[in-house]
Amino acid sequence: MRLSTLLRFYGARKRRDLEWFPPYWLMGIKMLDTGDNWRRVRICLPLRLCTRNMGGTMFGGSQASLADPIPAIACAHLFPDWAVWTKDLRLRFLKTGNSDLELRFDFDPATEAGIARDLAEKGRSDPQFEFGFYRQDGELCTQVYNTVAIRPKGYKSQAGAYQP
Repeated sequence: MRLSTLLRFYGARKRRDLEWFPPYWLMGIKMLDTGDNWRRVRICLPLRLCTRNMGGTMFGGSQASLADPIPAIACAHLFPDWAVWTKDLRLRFLKTGNSDLELRFDFDPATEAGIARDLAEKGRSDPQFEFGFYRQDGELCTQVYNTVAIRPKGYKSQAGAYQP
């Protein structure tokens, strides 16, 4: 069985699953926290050879790659009977990423309640999340805007959907 198939089958159920996923393993990410069933996520993205751009600072593509699945994985853990994937991802670079960065994602209880309501009433939801990457000095470096699609399992266009 191929590694990508195994990862898709087993999903990111454990903290180490993302660290060992080949693209993230090369970037050297370190899972710091996935508390309360992925409602609070903290991941260190180190500034190193594979994540550094030609200017010596954090490559925006590394940030985008790491930010992409986090809200979808969190939603899949909280709503396991649904197919979930990233619908839209935007990054706004505010400051230079001149150190290791920490991705900080917090799942707002009001958003969780809104998703549950949408799923019960409409049978689908497209929640929007806002989170960021922070430098070691505590400054917000990159603002992330991520929209997730949550649909019934078996939905016609769920190619690439995360299903733990």
